[in-house]
Amino acid sequence: MKLVRFGAAGAERPGVVVADGSIADLSGVIPDVAGAALSPESLQQLAALDAAKLPRAPRGARLGPCVGGVGKFIAIGLNYADHAAETGAKIPSEPIVFMKATSCIVGPNDTVLKPRGSFKMDWEVELGVVIGSHTSYISEADAPRHIAGYCTINDISERHFQTERGGQWDKGKGCDTFGPLGPWLVTPDEVGDPGNLSMWLEVNGVRRQTGSTKTMIFKPAFIVSYLSQFMSLQPGDVITTGTPPGVGMGIKPEPIFLNVGDVMELGIEKLGQQRQVVAAA
Repeated sequence: MKLVRFGAAGAERPGVVVADGSIADLSGVIPDVAGAALSPESLQQLAALDAAKLPRAPRGARLGPCVGGVGKFIAIGLNYADHAAETGAKIPSEPIVFMKATSCIVGPNDTVLKPRGSFKMDWEVELGVVIGSHTSYISEADAPRHIAGYCTINDISERHFQTERGGQWDKGKGCDTFGPLGPWLVTPDEVGDPGNLSMWLEVNGVRRQTGSTKTMIFKPAFIVSYLSQFMSLQPGDVITTGTPPGVGMGIKPEPIFLNVGDVMELGIEKLGQQRQVVAAA
C-alpha cells in the first residue's frame, strides 16, 4: 500500500493510493496515518479494504507529510560509505544518532524556508523508516516486524549552524521546513529489500546526487534494533537513515549551497518523488 495524507496543512486527511493513481479517502476508516493506525493489524485491515467503495480526494489536492503525529524524528549521520568519503570523515563503528525537531516536518512539495542568517543550506535525499509498533530492546532479526513502511525524506541541513555554531548537529538539522516527508508511506510488501533502492536529487535541473541504499553502512533493521537499545520507539516515529554522496558541502573545488528561488527535486525507487522551492524565512 501507498498511504498518504492530503489537504491543507494542519488539516490533512488519511488516504491510500489506488491503481488508477487517485487517492481514496480513508477518513471514515482511520483518524490519521499515525499512531495505532500503523500497527500490523491495522495495516492488514486497510489492505483488505475495497478502495473502489471509498470517496476520492479532490484532484490535485496538496499532499501533507505522509505520517502524522510524529513523536520522534531520529536521524543517522554518515551512514553511506561513499558519503563519508566525500566529507573526509571516518566510517563510524556505530551509528551516529541525532534528532531533527518534529516542527521541521512538512509535505513533500511544500516550500522550504532558508533560515535567517543561513549561508550554507544543503540537501540530502534519504530513506525514511516509519515505526509501526512499540519497539524496545529488539533484535535485528525481529526489527522488520516493527516497521510500518518507508518513505522519501529530504534531510535539509544548514552546515554553518550544524558544525560551526558550538558542535551541536541538531542546530542545523531542525529548522522549520527542514524535514519534507513523502509523498507516500509505502508498506514493506511493496518495497522489497530496502537495502537495494536507487535514489537521486537534482537542484535547478542539475543532478547532484545519484546513489543507492546498497552503500548504507548500517541497514534499516540494524538501525531500528540499535536505537531500541537506547530508547523505546513508538508507532509513527520516523528515522531518516543517511544520504549518498553529492551533497553541496562535498562539491569540489568549491561547495555549492542553496539560495532563495532554487528548486530541489528528489526521489527514491518505489517511494516516490518530492519537489521543493526555497524561499526566505
